Amino acid sequence: MIDLNLTFEDEAGAKVDLKDFFHPGRPVVLDLVYYRCPMLCNLVLNGQTEVMREMPWTPGNEYEVVTITIDPHESRQLAAQKKAQHLATYGRPAPGWHFLTDYAGNAKRLADQVGFLYHYDARQDQFAHPAAITILTPQGKVSRYLYGVRYKSRDVRFALAEASENRTTMTIEKVLLFCYHYDPQANSYTLFATNLMKGGGVLTVLLLGLYLLKAHRNPVGKRGRTLPPARRSEGFV
Repeated sequence: MIDLNLTFEDEAGAKVDLKDFFHPGRPVVLDLVYYRCPMLCNLVLNGQTEVMREMPWTPGNEYEVVTITIDPHESRQLAAQKKAQHLATYGRPAPGWHFLTDYAGNAKRLADQVGFLYHYDARQDQFAHPAAITILTPQGKVSRYLYGVRYKSRDVRFALAEASENRTTMTIEKVLLFCYHYDPQANSYTLFATNLMKGGGVLTVLLLGLYLLKAHRNPVGKRGRTLPPARRSEGFV
């Protein structure tokens, strides 16, 4: 669980608490990056923006996105620039995508809570950090980590569906999760053969039951004409 009372500053300069972005039934995508990152953070955000374009859902409706800089010196103006850049790439309104800056060291506290480890390299004036996004439940519990800089639409949708609990707009994904599970080695959702076979077995039993029920209600004697007894063949002695 993360502390939803942690305070940050948004791109407009207002003080906001994390709990302002958590709503019943709506999972949250958390990005811990820094806005002046020369490469990796941009790749993470670009990959996320690309997969968000592929999904039919909209930040602010089915889910929320909270992007927070881990650099305590970055300003809200830089956050606003980064937001404008990625919303332009996203190509449609996203009222639920928020870009925040640090306040009172809370970015580090949040990173520790979700297990996002990083350190500042003074020689290069850069942060060394992993490439990952975190999926949180509406209550603020870590549900899934997705690693890398490119994400599959299926993986993000399944991860959001897992975290969404009773969100009805993600029903199809929840049904598909019966056959898929997250494989940490493959860093992706893969077919779960056991459940697939269970599903096939249940379907087979249902079909066989329907066939037997139909056969019981329509016996052969009632459905067709009874053939006459065969004549005794006559032959030569």
